[in-house]
Amino acid sequence: MLDRILIIDFGSQVTQLIARRVRENEVYSEIQPFNKVTFESLITFNPKGIILSGGPASVVEIQSPRVPQAVFSYGVPVLGICYGQQTMCIELGGKVEKSNNREFGRAFIDITDSCALFDGVWNKGDREQVWMSHGDRVTQLPPGFRVVGASEGSPFAAIVDDARRFYAVQFHLEVSHTPHGIQLLRNFICNIAGCQNNWTIHAFKKKAIDAIRHQVGSGRVICGLSGGVDSSVVAVLLHEAIGDQLTCVFVDHGFMRQNEANQVINTFRDCFNIKLIHRDASKFFFNKLIGKIDPEEKRKIIGTNFIKIFENEARKLGGADFLAQGTLYPDVIESISTTSGSSVTIKSHHNVGGLPDRMNIKLIEPLRELFKDEVRTLGHELGLPDKITKRHPFPGPGLAIRILGQEITKDRLNILKKADAIYLDEIQNANLYDEIWQAFVVLLPVHTVGVMGDSRSYDYACTLRAITSIDGMTADFYHFSNEFLTSVSNRIINEVNGINRVTYDITSKPPGTIEWE
Repeated sequence: MLDRILIIDFGSQVTQLIARRVRENEVYSEIQPFNKVTFESLITFNPKGIILSGGPASVVEIQSPRVPQAVFSYGVPVLGICYGQQTMCIELGGKVEKSNNREFGRAFIDITDSCALFDGVWNKGDREQVWMSHGDRVTQLPPGFRVVGASEGSPFAAIVDDARRFYAVQFHLEVSHTPHGIQLLRNFICNIAGCQNNWTIHAFKKKAIDAIRHQVGSGRVICGLSGGVDSSVVAVLLHEAIGDQLTCVFVDHGFMRQNEANQVINTFRDCFNIKLIHRDASKFFFNKLIGKIDPEEKRKIIGTNFIKIFENEARKLGGADFLAQGTLYPDVIESISTTSGSSVTIKSHHNVGGLPDRMNIKLIEPLRELFKDEVRTLGHELGLPDKITKRHPFPGPGLAIRILGQEITKDRLNILKKADAIYLDEIQNANLYDEIWQAFVVLLPVHTVGVMGDSRSYDYACTLRAITSIDGMTADFYHFSNEFLTSVSNRIINEVNGINRVTYDITSKPPGTIEWE
């Protein structure tokens, strides 16, 4: 039986990080909104421990979110984090008040007593760095609790009810800014809740293959293949499960990176012997975008016509029973509102979004339990090459949205492809690719004067973008050396006719976004 940790979400921006941290300890976790948890749902899910997330609300306000009482009567250990601590205290008979001494960012707590949560990590008398983000604070403990940690702004920064195995902390132990937070979380998961480390990608692969075979039976499946990590892993997993019952459709809109379309075809036809239909629609898309400048208009044209072409190719196959899609667990989480708990349509960032209803076809989503890093691990388990499993994210419209503020022409597209290929080649040669979340070149709608040889040039300027990130929600620019940037700049200017100036984007997210359009 798979041991499970339930994470009850109160709307924190880092709730997903809690789930990731639990799974890093090879224990399965799921996130559920606070207002969807009942005693019956707890029995069905059967968690060995429960974690209450942080959240943006103030627990002292009327109608602020509350923990279902079933959580405290279910009989398993409970860990409250930030807002989770505060609502736990309110509901169990303590007090929480607005604080004049708010704590945001790095703080230090004094360990005033020992407890099972701190075992082997923190000792009485220690002073430890943590990360805080709160304006309210606990001012009176519920019956049965004792204080084990205090900070300048939080006299009850860490508390415990040993008899009921209830633990609560005001700080965020799931973020990297709390240096020992992962060890504390491991103590709760493994030592206090008693979970076994039985959630592995190898075990998931076996389970997923069995589930696919059971769901599909003798039916036929089509899969939209883009060459990205998610669709690639879905395709190989399905092929291992059902073989020739799967057909992949690769709609090539012509805006992929240099030689990328051929790489996709060679990998899946030659290496995995997967039935693959390659629909070269580059001329069609190019003609559709003539005269188009607005980035949103470009996106809509590409997205709408992609669906039409994919649908036509599916009809040529004589129909199918299932459409495979690379939905991931973060997509599932984002589809549930923490204020209403109602289910809404999963965000349509996938290339085949909207097709199941149009085609009267069933949906199969074998990766919907996984985070992105787990998908990469699964890809490695399935034998996919590193060039796919470690591939940087790439937008659905491709290079079409990296030709800024101007019409897409063959000349501009070729210029961008060549510059982008040089940039990525230099990153690979410097062994930096795996350190970077995403790297690309943007062709700017600017011509600049230059001197090349003894002649005056008047060519495009481009900018290089490279960022580091955990999940793409926030990002920092990558700190290349001056020598590296000089080398890339020299190669682009010398090897790409049409560019005479190279810049580097040092904007983080926020305030900027990762892509320019």
